[in-house]
Amino acid sequence: MEQILLNDGNLIPAIGFGVFQIPADGSTYQAVLAALKAGYRHIDTAVAYFNEAEVGRAIKDSGIAREDIFVTSKLWLQDYGYQAAKKGLATSLKKLGLDYIDLYLLHQPYGDVAGAWQALEEGQQQGQIKSIGVSNMTPKLWQQFVPQFKTMPAVNQVEFNPYFQQQPLRQILEPLNVKIEAWGPLGQGNSQLFAEPIIQQLATKYHKDAGQIILRFENQLGVIVLPKSTHEARIKSNLDIFDFELTNVEMAQMKELDQGHGRHDPDAPGVGEMLLSAFDVHAND
Repeated sequence: MEQILLNDGNLIPAIGFGVFQIPADGSTYQAVLAALKAGYRHIDTAVAYFNEAEVGRAIKDSGIAREDIFVTSKLWLQDYGYQAAKKGLATSLKKLGLDYIDLYLLHQPYGDVAGAWQALEEGQQQGQIKSIGVSNMTPKLWQQFVPQFKTMPAVNQVEFNPYFQQQPLRQILEPLNVKIEAWGPLGQGNSQLFAEPIIQQLATKYHKDAGQIILRFENQLGVIVLPKSTHEARIKSNLDIFDFELTNVEMAQMKELDQGHGRHDPDAPGVGEMLLSAFDVHAND
């Protein structure tokens, strides 16, 4: 598995397996086991996915050494603020059944972000977290919050696909050596994206499917990708992108697909309030 060096000196696998919207009814457990069997060594979950416990159980039952699996989780808005975030981190560790989390993110950039970040910094210093980062931060939100931080985030996990290549954000993050992680790297299954002529042409040329072309493009941009699937064949194929390389001309052609916007706008009014009221991560505590 190809690895990428983060600005804190830690290595992160270039591809992770995402478990967003996979139910905690045994489905997450089975999907994570299948992903680990296929060769994934990076699992991406979150408090708000309600499936940390199944992720942790699959890791334990996989037979793979803990230090060989990179685990990401994310703190939800309900647990922002210094004290609440410390408790939230402790809860994630307990549900995952782990002594440490490789990467812990602030899932959304609203509310007491600075207080929550301080708790993550302390968690990192105490060995509960290896790397810390943020998610869904636009250039505007980055400039609002990150100057308050003592520690530079290692990553910013954002919506990213060929239709939304986050150019302004990349211009801010690249000089800081902050890596982008792509959620929805396949455009959330956008059939129009998969049918793009350039993607179809490259799939034919390299004997790959459209998804593999998209993921390889993003990988060559230096983006960490987090494809999600519950289908074993797709889980395997999404990992099979390292035996070919797009040329500079082909990369330029793929870059021309950029439309400059995505489906989710973190800067829109009321998004923070909407997300906070969407569900209660402590309903079953």
